[in-house]
Amino acid sequence: MLENRYEKEYWSMDQYVMGIDEAGRGPLCGPLVVACCVLPINYENNEINDSKQLTEKKREELFKQIIKDAHHYEFRIVSPKRIDELDIYHATQTAMDELSRSTRIHSVTLTDAMPLHRYDTVDIIKGDAKSISIAAASILAKVLRDHIMMGYDVLYPQYEYRNHKGYGTKRHLELMDEYGLNDLYRYSFRPCKDRQLRLF
Repeated sequence: MLENRYEKEYWSMDQYVMGIDEAGRGPLCGPLVVACCVLPINYENNEINDSKQLTEKKREELFKQIIKDAHHYEFRIVSPKRIDELDIYHATQTAMDELSRSTRIHSVTLTDAMPLHRYDTVDIIKGDAKSISIAAASILAKVLRDHIMMGYDVLYPQYEYRNHKGYGTKRHLELMDEYGLNDLYRYSFRPCKDRQLRLF
């Protein structure tokens, strides 16, 4: 069960808390998806945890529940081109900054170890394992990104995106060598730089 130290502090004063997290910082292709989530005051759901600790089936179930229960939620989808322009760190930070301003109902923003350009932000190391607001945002981001990559799998079945979701697995690298790189790839990432660039 998550400790929710910051939520409890603000909820005790009847103030809302926004959690922000991302999915897709590490993959070689596909978008970065950043999500924010403001849960009701004193919200409880013992199944919500860091999205990486949950099965795909459980994430899908919780995604629907969080969408239903959340006081506010929102996404930013950052394209590979934008990631190449800014770099992955600043692309993530910029999207999180935008989401932190997307509503004024909350008193504090919690992020998973990402400092933002706001005074009312707390960046928590391993925050998705300590805060239900961040964990909920991590589930929203992860599920949406997985759905996007499944859609790309239909468009580019030869790359087998449904299996690796764009991460640099051995099989994915083999497929990149075989088919080249399409416009979903992040050309600033070393494994992409090191391969001959061939757009489809």
